[in-house]
Order: sequence, then C-alpha cells, then structure tokens
Amino acid sequence: MKRQRTWKEYRAIDLAMMGLALAVFEFLIVRAANWWFPGQPFTVSLAAAIASIVYMRWGFWGAIHAVEAGLVFCFFSGATPRQYVIYCVGNLFSVLAVLLLRRVGKERVRTGPLSLIFPLLVQVLMQAGRALTALALGSGPASVAGFFTTDSLSLLFTFVIIWIARKLDGVYEDQKHYLLRVHAEKE
Repeated sequence: MKRQRTWKEYRAIDLAMMGLALAVFEFLIVRAANWWFPGQPFTVSLAAAIASIVYMRWGFWGAIHAVEAGLVFCFFSGATPRQYVIYCVGNLFSVLAVLLLRRVGKERVRTGPLSLIFPLLVQVLMQAGRALTALALGSGPASVAGFFTTDSLSLLFTFVIIWIARKLDGVYEDQKHYLLRVHAEKE
C-alpha cells in the first residue's frame, strides 16, 4: 500500500521546488543580462512573480522566497554586503501583500479583478522596501529612485507569468483549496 504524504511534507516539497525554480531562473536571468546586456541600467527579476504565486499557494511562507530571490540575485550579481541587506530586507516588505489575501480572501483575489493587482502590489512593495532600506542605510533620494525605474521590466514579466499561472490548474491557487477541490472531483 502506498503511503500518502502528510500536509507538511507536501508543503515542504512544494516550497522546495518553487525555491529551486526561483534560484535557477534568477541565475539564468542574471547570467544572460551580464552576457548580452552588460552595463544596461535595467534589470529583470522573477522575484515578484514567484513570490506572488507562493503567497497565493501558502500565505506567509512566500517570505522565504522573497528573501531567497534577493540572496540569489545578489550572489550572482557580485553584490556588496550592503546590497544583500537592501535586496533581502527590501523584498521582505512584500509579505505585507498577504494581508490583502487574508482580508479579501485568496479565492476572490485569484478569480476576480484583483488577480493582476496583487502581483503589482507585491512588486511595488519589493521596490519600496528596497528603497526604504537603502534610505535607512544612508543612500540619497536620487539613487533610491533607481529601484523603481531599473526594475520596470520585471513588472511586465510578472504580469505575463501570473496571467499564465492563472490558466494552469492549481498553480495560482491556495493549495488547501486546490487539494480539497481535486479530492471532491475524484469522488
């Protein structure tokens, strides 16, 4: 008889797979940008897209992936310790978006007009968090504006990824809801 996975095992496997995907994609993006577009002021990151999906699936657990995105981006970009703090702490501000999910409900956000507003909120919170962290560490207001302007392409990628994820069964959905729905469909 095949043993069923526990809820915690399922969550751990899912979070690990999302973390691995995030690390691989961020690595590829940073390497490609450094190879094909060195010196360009624009960056692309999947941090907000992956974090939005994990927040939708698991709630506050997505904070792990927000910090991981900052770590991976900084590591492969050759960042300074100060930049590690800015990106990791800054990305962590996106966890505030989970409060919207809790207040409105994940299903209403997922299926309603907020479905693309939510990842926008995650992206803006990450950018604002980086800017506020940089300000707290002594950066000037002029340099802080760069956190919003250089990462503008990431918003487009985030919208496209979330739009696709919404179409795939169970990807952009609370996992408890998803598993209960699948179980009910089987019976």
